Amino acid sequence: MPATVVIGGQWGDEGKGRIVDLLARDMSVIARYSAGNNAGHTIINSQGLFALHIVPAGIFYRDKVCIVGNGVAVDPQVLLEEIGSLEARDVSTERLMVSDRAHVVMPYHPLIDQLDEQLRGAAAVGTTGRGIGPCFADKVSRLGIRMGDLCDPKAFRERLSFVLPYKNAVLTRLYDAEPLPFDDIYEAYSEMAGRLAPRVTDTSVVARDALARGENILLEGAQGALLDLDGGTYDYVTSSVPSSTSAGAAIGMGIGPADITKVMGVYKAYMTRVGNGPMPTELDNEEGQILRIQGPRPEVGTTTGRPRRTGWFDAVASSYSAQINSVTSIAITRLDVLDPFPSIQVCTAYAIDGKTVSTPPASIGAFNRAVPVYEELPGWQAESTGARRFDELPENAQRYVKRLGQLIGRPIEIVSVGPEREQVIIVDHAL
Repeated sequence: MPATVVIGGQWGDEGKGRIVDLLARDMSVIARYSAGNNAGHTIINSQGLFALHIVPAGIFYRDKVCIVGNGVAVDPQVLLEEIGSLEARDVSTERLMVSDRAHVVMPYHPLIDQLDEQLRGAAAVGTTGRGIGPCFADKVSRLGIRMGDLCDPKAFRERLSFVLPYKNAVLTRLYDAEPLPFDDIYEAYSEMAGRLAPRVTDTSVVARDALARGENILLEGAQGALLDLDGGTYDYVTSSVPSSTSAGAAIGMGIGPADITKVMGVYKAYMTRVGNGPMPTELDNEEGQILRIQGPRPEVGTTTGRPRRTGWFDAVASSYSAQINSVTSIAITRLDVLDPFPSIQVCTAYAIDGKTVSTPPASIGAFNRAVPVYEELPGWQAESTGARRFDELPENAQRYVKRLGQLIGRPIEIVSVGPEREQVIIVDHAL
């Protein structure tokens, strides 16, 4: 059977974890294929509210295999804490596996991340400071330490003996920081490696074998397509390698691209963004504040706790992300947040330097100068949270969802009207 990819169609925080949790019921394997603990998924189910940062969102189904793929940057301490937190709440992690090719976030990575942001000053990207960017930079520079190295004491000692002097030179000479001690790092990370070693394996074989048996695989993206290194708002993007788009899913899992035949794009019914970078529809007013606080979960980052920037739906950026990801169907999330608005704006084009454009510009300067061209739609000012069928939504909410599908150019399959598992509409007809 082919694999399904779930990607975020905006700047992250679209509610991918909620959609993965829903789709995981019909899958045998759920795998995270990119990013690290700089991204987070919030899951609400019968066991309560959970914030996941590395573990795939399918972990709440005891019969599923969950994989942290080779494209993920793994902080061993964070992963062990997350496993411990889940098990303390009676969530089994027995079937959780970690790729032996996944790169390890070492203690110098967060230090360099934070010091580099300080060095950038006003040009700071607004990273989470978790060290994910420097970890992926080491991956590309061939200075990385992988999980397979970490779990081999001799290989780990040799690798760390080579890399740490280089990193200490960077810390002391570039950032005027203190060097890190070899023995302390080796002992602490060796201890964590011993605890994780039973889970570490060639997960690409696990995934390929499942496909060969005709089983369903779900590949879980992190962050959003508009944060991709190539396709996003560079240089205010993620540093994840492979790509945070659907094209990176096969690479980050170790399967072939032809194994993927379905890509579900997850889009909020409005826009949010954490960190710096262009956001043409941002609302720095009362409407933006309503978007931020409306509903049972305020708009703050799952990983950072930072308030998210909010704005009206940007169909220019959203349509673009659908195209570069080969999105085959759409999930619209947090429609209920728009319940109180008497009217709603949707950006259908940008005005840049006197010209109207329908695709995002590559130049960050031009993107910052983009003025949204809006289409006004009537609001519904009625509760949508109780709807379980599309025709149970208020009429203007139905019109709004249909219009988003038209503007994105893809069929809508799922509409979420609340954080609970049952607060979802599976659309059984084309929109």
